[in-house]
Amino acid sequence: MSSVDWEQDDPFEEQRAEIENPMKRLFLAYGWGYKFQAVVGIFASVFARILDLLPPIMLAVAIDAVFRDEATYAEALPFASDFVASYVPGTQLGQFWLTVGVIAGAFFLGAVFHWVRNWGFNSFAQNIQHDVRTDTYDKMQRLNMDFFADKQTGEMMSILSNDVNRLERFLNDGMNSLFRLVVMVIGIGLILVAYNWQLALVALLPVPLIAGFTYLFVRIIQPKYAQVRSAVGKVNSRLENNLGGIQVIKASTTEDYESDRVEDVSMDYFDANWDAIETRIKFFPGLRVIAGIGFVVTFVVGGLWVFQGPPGPFTGELREGTFVAFVLYTQRFIWPMAQFGQIINMYQRARASSARIFGLMDEPSRVAEDPTATDLEITDGCVEYDDVTFGYDDEETIVEDVDFTVEGGETVALVGPTGAGKSTVLKLLLRMYDVDEGAIRIDGQDVRDVTLQSLREATGYVSQDTFLFYGTVEENVAYGTFDADREDVIEAAKMAEAHEFITNLPDGYDTEVGERGVKLSGGQRQRISIARAILTDPDVLILDEATSDVDTETEMLIQRSIDELAADRTTFAIAHRLSTIKDADTILVLEDGRIVERGTHEALLENDGLYAHLWGVQAGEIDELPEEFIERAQRRQARTEVGNDD
Repeated sequence: MSSVDWEQDDPFEEQRAEIENPMKRLFLAYGWGYKFQAVVGIFASVFARILDLLPPIMLAVAIDAVFRDEATYAEALPFASDFVASYVPGTQLGQFWLTVGVIAGAFFLGAVFHWVRNWGFNSFAQNIQHDVRTDTYDKMQRLNMDFFADKQTGEMMSILSNDVNRLERFLNDGMNSLFRLVVMVIGIGLILVAYNWQLALVALLPVPLIAGFTYLFVRIIQPKYAQVRSAVGKVNSRLENNLGGIQVIKASTTEDYESDRVEDVSMDYFDANWDAIETRIKFFPGLRVIAGIGFVVTFVVGGLWVFQGPPGPFTGELREGTFVAFVLYTQRFIWPMAQFGQIINMYQRARASSARIFGLMDEPSRVAEDPTATDLEITDGCVEYDDVTFGYDDEETIVEDVDFTVEGGETVALVGPTGAGKSTVLKLLLRMYDVDEGAIRIDGQDVRDVTLQSLREATGYVSQDTFLFYGTVEENVAYGTFDADREDVIEAAKMAEAHEFITNLPDGYDTEVGERGVKLSGGQRQRISIARAILTDPDVLILDEATSDVDTETEMLIQRSIDELAADRTTFAIAHRLSTIKDADTILVLEDGRIVERGTHEALLENDGLYAHLWGVQAGEIDELPEEFIERAQRRQARTEVGNDD
């Protein structure tokens, strides 16, 4: 798949393209708060690597000054001074034990600094990882609903899990390695120059080639990693979608079909990842070849220098101990240069992931809270829709010129064919979306001028798509009213006709409901959802097909409780079973996003309009329906509604 195809499929491409330097933003926005840990890690890394450089120096000194006696102890040290020389013992045995002590001390102190370094970098990385994940989730859950209609859950999980974890790897391992290698390269470079600047030039010859080779690698690998991250999101989306619909897959015997679809997205990921791997596995061996050639050339020139004197244009003396140290340091110098590619590899992966993370964070929210918003104050509970018009996009209007007023304590029912816009009308009240034209007011307060928290706390919502969280029955009933005690939960469950079946569960209110409430029936889940709304004791109650998944007898019992609950609060009810709303104070009949009829049940039946025809359908009077109604119903069913919203 081409990079163009990947960009078109990336759900955050528009936002990601505007992020010029995601890693700089990451460090400024999140790293600055943990600069202490980073500074500790950096300094400990520097001192640990300096101590790691001491043993080869002391080995060279021991060979030249102690074992072969070709130079004094001070002369064998590359950075010796009169102050250092004054502390060197005068005997060979004393110098030997001094060398042993320095080497042992370097290893011991190095271990301490390595521990401090690991604490600093791990703390720095883990704290940033935690903050980024929680901030990204918080931003995501505050986006309006049309965002979730366009994005797949797997994409979100990929960002919150895989991409955030990849940041942690670079911030810990990558930065740790970066400072380690910088110290090694600079420190060893200085030591080599101090030992023999002419031979050091030979050892440094591969550096420009490695730098150029690394630059080329970065240019090639960066877009490939962006493709890999996008592919991971698609794999997660497909897997999450299939696991969520496993019952449908089994019932439809489409296992082979879904396996093929998983294989397709997995192969897309394989292709993208293998493309990046091929680039990577060519790059690192190339670096090793360049580094190896540099090491061999240094070894040959230095070896000839020791055996035969300075070769060619070189001058001066090269002692055996110095040559041994030079070979050891050259190897330590060349291989770290090659390892810079690994760090750049981790950096590019982290950069691609941070771009996706900030792409999500920068997703614009269609519903924005006014900074000057005040809390909603409910007095009577009067709700007014003032010529409300709304569409999910600029191409199609879902709700048009909806105008009605509900006095406090009244019950209003919204009915109409599927796709008429009933659920959308009530979601606008909750500000799941904002109106395009007109206004919605509660007791004279525009819902756009009050805080979202106060608006939604004053509104109880029971959806036809019942969702239970993984946990106990009690936890699900009390969700959103976390300070409720067991007695309050039981009372709410009784009002929702749920107490009896709950007490018959294996552990009663402590029974685990399973993922999405899978251990309960649809009717049981719906009654728990109603109990949850009852427990919040809202001023405004919204029932969106609240009894759609229960049998007739249970519906009768729940309806009795709902009638009692709705007696002293403003209530909106959506129902396809018209028998459940026939006692509403007002019934609004919607078709194609408009209110086409309004009145009581009896008045609408006398009007012999759409409501009367829908009532006739449920009463089994299909043969008596006019042909025009049937034709319109056929056209509605054939039309694809945006989101299939009621």
